[in-house]
Amino acid sequence: MTTYRDKIVDRQVGRNAELFAQAIGQMETAEERYPYLRILISIIEQAHPEWNQAPQKDRQIAHLIMRMSKGTLDLNEVAEVVRVRDEERGYFYD
Repeated sequence: MTTYRDKIVDRQVGRNAELFAQAIGQMETAEERYPYLRILISIIEQAHPEWNQAPQKDRQIAHLIMRMSKGTLDLNEVAEVVRVRDEERGYFYD
């Protein structure tokens, strides 16, 4: 059994997603990170469906991912990926 020193940032999202965020943070380019960020965002949206109506959903998810990645992922980059996903679904930010 593996033990971890750090507490899980978000129990609803889980340890595997947190480890995934940390692995994404090790990738060198935004282009390389993009598809994996979309997957991670999808996981978070499933864990927190109540956030879908939040006015600052892009920032809220980006902040969680930044914390999960231990600061290796950029808040603005992640928020932009959230906005792109939402725009594909017909939801546009002001």
